[in-house]
Amino acid sequence: MALTGNKGEWSEIYTLFKLLGEGKVFAGDQNLNKIHNLFYPIIKILRQEDEGDFKYDLHDKEVVIQSPTGVELLRIPASIFLIEAEKLLKTIEENSGAFAAPSIEAFMNSVYCYSLKAKSSDKTDIRIVLHDQRTKINSEMGFSIKSQLGGDSTLLNASKATNFNFKITGAQFSDDEISNINSINPSRNKVIERVNAIKRKGANLVFDKVDNQVFNNNLTMLDGDLPKIIANLLLEQLNTGISTLSFLAEELSKSNPLNYDTNHSSPFYAYKIKHLLTSAALGMMPATAWSGKFDANGGYLVVKKDGEVLCYHFYDRNRFEDYLFFNAYLERSSTTRHEYASIIKEVDGTLSFKLNFQVRLK
Repeated sequence: MALTGNKGEWSEIYTLFKLLGEGKVFAGDQNLNKIHNLFYPIIKILRQEDEGDFKYDLHDKEVVIQSPTGVELLRIPASIFLIEAEKLLKTIEENSGAFAAPSIEAFMNSVYCYSLKAKSSDKTDIRIVLHDQRTKINSEMGFSIKSQLGGDSTLLNASKATNFNFKITGAQFSDDEISNINSINPSRNKVIERVNAIKRKGANLVFDKVDNQVFNNNLTMLDGDLPKIIANLLLEQLNTGISTLSFLAEELSKSNPLNYDTNHSSPFYAYKIKHLLTSAALGMMPATAWSGKFDANGGYLVVKKDGEVLCYHFYDRNRFEDYLFFNAYLERSSTTRHEYASIIKEVDGTLSFKLNFQVRLK
């Protein structure tokens, strides 16, 4: 059966071919521009298949492929990988949804690459041994691949675990009024329309809790104030209609809902949000108890719309965090899922309203 995958899945193969063909990867800045004087030579790429780890060693202008037991299987000019990468890029650009690429699959099989996604239970999409020219050290790192060739990449997925529960206070609602508000269903801005209807009654949304205790624990382990900060981000998004996290963090800094001491210009909100984004990018998943360890310990590889691949290395933590912070935005998930954006009458008679926390990268 032919391999089929979406643009993001085929982008993993594209990244493999592109890096093997070029033999190095350039760093990027927060605006997705290549930093011309900062790059990492690639020593080898390791790819896990059913039989184990196949090694793709770069020697001069050749790629030497070794079996999981260390037996040399093939030597092939690196330039061929670059040619195949360009073919695959064109194929990705010309297709949508799930699609097959028979000629690419044939080449994959010839170089002992049999699956679209590397087998991994964590956030690592590709493992690379890079040479750091500053430290002169070769290090094996796991990277997560984010592709702009399809839709915007998800940094933190929406689920029931990412629901934030708010209590509705300051007004009474009849069952008919609750039903009418829950039935508000315009083609756009459904959540804002429902919240505005609640506010027109003189009511307020007051943060109550993170619905999922595991996610709450993960957030609290990172920073005890993060549940409240995220709740305020969600409310600020509704108030302003703007979703970019850097803007929302700036607005929180002005309103200072957690009453931090701002006499000395400490960037409390931006710092804590950056810490959250980095943790979500490299290891933390909402519904899984997190140990605090990073899976993708190398950072991100970003496939730009023009096919250029940029590296956001965790060793350059400030640059990595700035990339996340200035490119992340909140996205509203579907109101038909996750019990989201409807008034719920609790057993004790109180009214709840859930907002969902989902983050994408533009």
